[in-house]
Amino acid sequence: MPRFAANLSFLFTELSFLDRFEAAAKAGFKGVEFLNPFDAPKAEIAARLQTHGLTQALFNMAHGDWSKGERGMSALPGREAEFEKAVAGALDYAQTLGCKRLFAMAGLRHHGAERKTYVANLKTAAKMCAPHGIDIIIEPINTRDIPGYFLNLTEDARSIIHEVGAPNVGLQFDLYHRQVMQGDVVTAIREFGHLAKHYQIASPPDRGEPDEGELNYRYLFQEIDRSGFQGWVGCEYKPRNGTTAGLGWAERCGVTLG
Repeated sequence: MPRFAANLSFLFTELSFLDRFEAAAKAGFKGVEFLNPFDAPKAEIAARLQTHGLTQALFNMAHGDWSKGERGMSALPGREAEFEKAVAGALDYAQTLGCKRLFAMAGLRHHGAERKTYVANLKTAAKMCAPHGIDIIIEPINTRDIPGYFLNLTEDARSIIHEVGAPNVGLQFDLYHRQVMQGDVVTAIREFGHLAKHYQIASPPDRGEPDEGELNYRYLFQEIDRSGFQGWVGCEYKPRNGTTAGLGWAERCGVTLG
């Protein structure tokens, strides 16, 4: 059965960030992930993880100025030094939090994102993180949610992972983004699942809980199990009527949160 991590940037958002850890644990989650840890002291986050028996499954490295429309910088030429600094900062947090997965957002095509820079920066990040047993993951994101995002197709992610050629670089396989962009999710799990170091879930078209919408998650969770995947499945969905009220999806999908 998959292990589920609550994405604290999407779930329990009625609470302050640090209070979401307790809420996730009380709901039955054993792992958490989030977009940005850097506004909270790493020692405070580590204390919440320890107090509530949670594993830090994933977080994003610094991704530029979000308020100015930036969505990552790992594929942006001229930002290499800034990217390397972001890797170092994320690595510092990851070691304190015991986190083994870092997501590197690529950036936007209209900001100049290019493959050559992306590959070179991922090689740098992989080399920096490998001695600490930490993986760098990349994620195809659909063009509806982030217009102009550099990486959209699972096939392109595979090609980039192979070009980087580092064992600690892999796929963050978001099944919501895959369905919106390309569909054929079951076949994609079978074809690309061996590259997946982390999954994320939500239901198209509204990105809500994984028990309604276009995808049969009960079947997809069984497919993930059949693939031999041993990592975390991140719950990066937008609750339709509040986080706690929507957690019945797990029982309906034949899984438990912990």
